[in-house]
Amino acid sequence: MHTEYHKWYSPHLGKDMELKIYGHGGKPILVFPAQGGRFYEFEDFQMIGTVQWFLDNGIIQIFTVDSVDNESWANTGIAPWDRAARHESYDRYIVYEVMPFIRHKNPSPFAFTTGVSMGGYHSGNFFFRHPDCFDGCISISGLFQLNLFVGDYMDDNVYFNSPLHFLPRLHDDTILNMYRRSNIIVCCGRGPWEDEMIKDISALKGILEGKGIPAWIDMWGHDVNHDWPWWRKMFPYFIGSLHAQGVI
Repeated sequence: MHTEYHKWYSPHLGKDMELKIYGHGGKPILVFPAQGGRFYEFEDFQMIGTVQWFLDNGIIQIFTVDSVDNESWANTGIAPWDRAARHESYDRYIVYEVMPFIRHKNPSPFAFTTGVSMGGYHSGNFFFRHPDCFDGCISISGLFQLNLFVGDYMDDNVYFNSPLHFLPRLHDDTILNMYRRSNIIVCCGRGPWEDEMIKDISALKGILEGKGIPAWIDMWGHDVNHDWPWWRKMFPYFIGSLHAQGVI
């Protein structure tokens, strides 16, 4: 399997950032790590191995990035507005540095997003914020608002990074039609540690249905908990399903 490692100084974040590429071509998929995770997490937890056939056959190409969660939403040592501002710097890093890099490496104009846990939040949030960059997401065991991190605090940076807040008030048909043409997959289990995810995903389902946006909302069984062994089953299942449908 073809792999590449890249590192550069991010002017938006003011520090070096690393990423890795897996595969030689196909649908680009941007992977966000779990909370505070690194670009090599998907490989370390054998997630890359679960889709190696799709990588080897040029069906998908995976780009894994670092997080800055420990400097943003999960940084309890700074005020909520500073956490939100730091995330906005990360947003600019992804949109203005990583996405042009992906387009340079891969001719597809759009990428999918994916991730588990906090990465599931990021994959959904980045997809809904930037449908000009992304035409699909596979959000696994993620939240869709930020109360867990900032409580009741709200400003524009929190609001526009909380799909459960900004989607109900979104009425721009240009953006809504971009969602409608996309492939949205949101999944979680019903087992331990998934209660908050179930609440958010259920709320998201109602919002999307009310706006006529098709989505595959998939809640697995009560034995399915918030952990890598189940995520290693979910990820290849959805990649295989998308391939069988001719989406990728």
